[in-house]
Amino acid sequence: MDMGPAFAKSVRAEGHAPQAVICYDPFHVVALATKALDEVRRPLWQEIRRIDSDAARRFKGARWALLKNPEDLTDTQTQTLAAIRRNGGAMWRAYQLKEALRAIFAGGLDDEEVADMLDRWCQWAQRCRLGPFIKTGRTIRKHRDGILAAIRLGINNARIEGLNNQVRLIVRRAFRFHSAQAALALVMLSCGPIQLVLPHERA
Repeated sequence: MDMGPAFAKSVRAEGHAPQAVICYDPFHVVALATKALDEVRRPLWQEIRRIDSDAARRFKGARWALLKNPEDLTDTQTQTLAAIRRNGGAMWRAYQLKEALRAIFAGGLDDEEVADMLDRWCQWAQRCRLGPFIKTGRTIRKHRDGILAAIRLGINNARIEGLNNQVRLIVRRAFRFHSAQAALALVMLSCGPIQLVLPHERA
């Protein structure tokens, strides 16, 4: 689940599922680091634009070079990321923190290794002198048990997130529909168990 306190409170409520093991999806954990990276990048980018417009043009598109996974970068974004690496500083440190956290959940580690690496990452975040990552480290430490439970039980929200994205796309396509029922019908047709029998399939 998401790490918002309302979710855990609802699960623990009487008559819901107080006995359930709360699991926090690694997807949401990495999303915290991605958000922290963008919070570090934004004021630095504004400062670059204010001081040196030529440098700002060279680093145009740096946001996506930093936020996307390395394997998904275009050639231009790869070059931009290499330039950020050469310059070092807070932006590169923030990127390293984000990628290190993503690597913990990429697979290939057993439960104990994930726990150890997550603890080390939190220590690194606390020492990094980057406010957004210090806050993220505290949040992860607070929700550590639920994060590790998701790893131990192999639970994630990938299917639900995929369904949510599909529904968002359908709703966007349905903006001219005259009623909510029509949009819901299209969602059920696309995502639900409904199977239409085509004319040529009828006996």
